[in-house]
Amino acid sequence: MNQLPLLVTAVATVLTVAFALWVGAGEGPRAALRRGILAADRVTTGIAAVIACLAMSVAVFAGAWQVVARFATETPSVWSEALVRTALIWMAFIGVAVALRTGALVSIDVAHRYSRGTVRRALEAAALAASLSMLGVMFWFGWMMAERVQFQEMAGLEVSMSWGYAAIPIGAAFAMIGAVAHFLDRRSEELDLAV
Repeated sequence: MNQLPLLVTAVATVLTVAFALWVGAGEGPRAALRRGILAADRVTTGIAAVIACLAMSVAVFAGAWQVVARFATETPSVWSEALVRTALIWMAFIGVAVALRTGALVSIDVAHRYSRGTVRRALEAAALAASLSMLGVMFWFGWMMAERVQFQEMAGLEVSMSWGYAAIPIGAAFAMIGAVAHFLDRRSEELDLAV
């Protein structure tokens, strides 16, 4: 088994978490760097939200067309089912960046709520490391899969299957930025208001 992806992901995760801890504490150049990362995150999370919403809209309209074509005209559309599936894949993988940034994914809320100081920051760093590790593996293997299927076509759409698989590495890249930004500027108001 090729262990290079896992080694690269582990090293990149450790370096990114160490960098985030360094940037997260301090003023001067660190604060400027933190502001820059958060500004880049605002742009990337905004782009991810727009892409996810567009993908959901495409899925809804293609699904509605499938129903109309099947029952009103009695000629099922050959392309709409594949388009719905591809759009939902894009919506899910790109939308995870927005969910990570806002703290809306399943989290260690109880441990975070009852911890303070260094223990809390260590829990946040461990959660960031776990997220980055998973996203790194998704990026690496998603990229490999997109390359592997580039000469295959999606049935019904007649476009390369790599367009569908490309959602994995692209979504992982957006989500990595969102995870680091969430670590630097924690937003989980919905968890604080939960009873």
